[in-house]
Amino acid sequence: MPTGANIRRTFLDFFAARGHKIVPSSPLVPQGDPTLLFTNAGMNQFKDVFLGLEKRDYQRAVTVQKCLRAGGKHNDLDNVGFTHRHHTFFEMLGNFSFGDYFKDDAIAYAWELLTQGFGIPPARLYATVYTEDDQAERIWREQIGLAADRVFRLGAAENFWAMGDTGPCGPCSELHYDQGPEASELGHADCRFPCECGRYVEIWNLVFMQFERDGAGRLNPLPRPSIDTGAGLERLAAVLQGKRSNYDTDLFQPLIQAAGARAGVAYGAADKSDVALRILADHARASTFLVHDGVMPGNEGRGYVLRKIIRRALRHGRGLGLEGPFLYELAGRVADLMSDAYPELEASRERVAAVLRAEEERFAHTLALALKELDPVLARLAPAGGEAALLPGTEAFRLYDTFGLPLDLLQEIARERRFRLDEEGFQRELEAQRQRARKSWKGGEQASAGAGYQQLAAAGRTRFDGYEATASADSRVRALLLDGTPVEEAPAGAEVEAVLDHTPFYAASGGQIGDRGQFLSARGLAAEVLDTYAPVAGLIVHRLKTRQPLRAGDEIEAEVDVARRDATRRNHTATHLLHAALRQTLGTHVKQAGSVVEPGRLRFDFTHYAPLAAEQLEDVERLVNREILRNLPVTTTVLPLDEALATGAMALFGEKYQENVRVVSVPGFSQELCGGTHCHRTGDIGLFKIVYEASVAAGVRRIEAVTGEGAYELAQQAMARLRQASALLRAGEAELAPALERLLEHQRQLEAENQKLRLRAAQQQAGREERRLVRGVAVWAARADGLERPALRSLADELRGKLGSGVVALGSRQADKLALIVAVTPDLTSRLSAHALVRALPGLRGGGKADLAEAGGPDPEQLDALLAQVPAAVEKMLDMAGAAKSQ
Repeated sequence: MPTGANIRRTFLDFFAARGHKIVPSSPLVPQGDPTLLFTNAGMNQFKDVFLGLEKRDYQRAVTVQKCLRAGGKHNDLDNVGFTHRHHTFFEMLGNFSFGDYFKDDAIAYAWELLTQGFGIPPARLYATVYTEDDQAERIWREQIGLAADRVFRLGAAENFWAMGDTGPCGPCSELHYDQGPEASELGHADCRFPCECGRYVEIWNLVFMQFERDGAGRLNPLPRPSIDTGAGLERLAAVLQGKRSNYDTDLFQPLIQAAGARAGVAYGAADKSDVALRILADHARASTFLVHDGVMPGNEGRGYVLRKIIRRALRHGRGLGLEGPFLYELAGRVADLMSDAYPELEASRERVAAVLRAEEERFAHTLALALKELDPVLARLAPAGGEAALLPGTEAFRLYDTFGLPLDLLQEIARERRFRLDEEGFQRELEAQRQRARKSWKGGEQASAGAGYQQLAAAGRTRFDGYEATASADSRVRALLLDGTPVEEAPAGAEVEAVLDHTPFYAASGGQIGDRGQFLSARGLAAEVLDTYAPVAGLIVHRLKTRQPLRAGDEIEAEVDVARRDATRRNHTATHLLHAALRQTLGTHVKQAGSVVEPGRLRFDFTHYAPLAAEQLEDVERLVNREILRNLPVTTTVLPLDEALATGAMALFGEKYQENVRVVSVPGFSQELCGGTHCHRTGDIGLFKIVYEASVAAGVRRIEAVTGEGAYELAQQAMARLRQASALLRAGEAELAPALERLLEHQRQLEAENQKLRLRAAQQQAGREERRLVRGVAVWAARADGLERPALRSLADELRGKLGSGVVALGSRQADKLALIVAVTPDLTSRLSAHALVRALPGLRGGGKADLAEAGGPDPEQLDALLAQVPAAVEKMLDMAGAAKSQ
């Protein structure tokens, strides 16, 4: 019986032997595709290849792709755990042809691998084709030899595949496996394909990629018909291991058993606990890979989906009796099981565990807050009679959305408190939020790049000369575009886009901003270049403000703003040094999580779980400046991607790399894949200075820094402030710290003396007030202006001691507010509560304990009136206590 690992390896080896390039899985966060929330199919990383916008040095590929379906259009989250085959995270086996082979070979390869490579009996297999695809049906029947009753034509819903609302698509042919009548979930003994009773399971989808659907819904033929296939590893493992459920395979059982052991629950003991254990196994895999790929729990976009997955797992874990953090432990088991296929999981093991544990602890805190918020809501809506009251859907959704209080927990609490939950109203609110989320997702409404850009890219790539030069004297204007539409000429004063045949201008990418500069013609300044970017791979576009008429075909000199480029170069190379220094100082768990490289500054986001101490920041700065002083050469080498990674060069999360990549190295210190522009030597940076360090998300820190002239100006400003401080303190710069300490100590002494004087004055002020007897209880209500709350508490405690038995109420005017403290001697707290007294006085907010309570109010003019009401409040409370005692 083949293991999941065996199936992966067999699939890759089969297609590699037939000329396919083994391409590593891309991250779960799609690279360069804003239309997708997560990678959800093997072909995502090849989208531009199918569109003809990107060329690679191979025409056949095979992958095992990490996929996630838990957000946006493709969302299986709510079904996970309740069915045999739904998952959030899964692995998609796929083979691809980019204009090489087509339907004949794709069908033949699939049949050969399934029946000969994996040994599936042909009699157990059925094929479906698109209702209009005569060619595919003919191949199945005439070349493969499937009988007519095993090939079925189905409509677009089943057999026309599309990655999304826009993008590559085409008819497909699916292979289904007959599990036998015992697998029917409806008890069918003699049903026929394509019955949907659960007996027949799809195991491979062969997509014949012929079209691209644009934003208007039109199907445009792709430059070269291609093949995209997908076979879910989990489903294939279930078939080959003779299991009805994917969760019974060796891909999930070790995780299910680990979760069951942790909870003290055996898998198979009860349906409810089985569902929970399946959810924990699935969500542990999804959480591990999402965090590994750089997603952090948050309140929007991908982070929100991850948070939902984690909290869904925690909720079901609580149902199994798991109260403390546990998901982070299962993540370690995921790494144990899958690091052979994904070795990078070992490097991120500690980081993943730290992120998940922090989120688990945060949810425990959030849940406590949510329950605290729910209690007053239920108290306000409590039923008056015997009939259960209604908890409105809007209120339930607020608790769910704001505090993460799960719906099933809300339902459980509602039942316990004799409430009915308005589930219909809740679902309306939930759907409204989903609609808002779809609209707010930044890529949701974006289609692929405009047709004008695509046509230009298909006609040829822009040659980039900017690594070697900052000017080119013989560039030709290939095209001009106005609002994305090609035009032949642009008048003077127009804002247009220009594409050259070759350019020294760097297009914004990898965090580095695009170049600015100018175009020159024989008549002088032809245009200012305001920005440079690449709307599609291989096409560099310049945004211009023309100074002369400019035509397509004109010869121009393209000249980059050298000072701006040099400043950007300094910051980019410094970013690499900073990354390496952080890894040396904090540990190899540090990974880049984002960057901005501009002429005036650099910003670097990285994974770490605590603020950096001042000493750590100093160490990082010292390391970077040491490398700058060494004036080492910054070398660049172009290598095939696999070879570059084998040298140890760091590949950064979220970047989309070509087959051949640039490796930027500072010998003995830093080595990264990078397409940006860099200094020739580290000494060109001049000086590096950190100006800011803070948290930007859970587990992500941010550093901002300056280099070169920016760092020099920062040092000059600091020296100017030192000189100013020296003059004010009349001390030399070396004596500033001792002088400042003496000044602060003198100030503390003055403040302490001032506080003593204020306290003495307040004591005298309070002492002038007469103590009143109320029902035999001494009440001392007085003003004590000028005291802060700590001194006010101290004075109240002192006066309470002097009374021996009684109530002290002290009020103080504090700027534009008032403060009131009530103290009750211990012998009276059974009849009088300081907390109840401050709550009985109008216009105050506060509380406390029976012997001491504090309150504040917005209007200090009411202080005397409030103090005058204290005796009456005491009298009323004593009367109530007496009445209660007599009953």
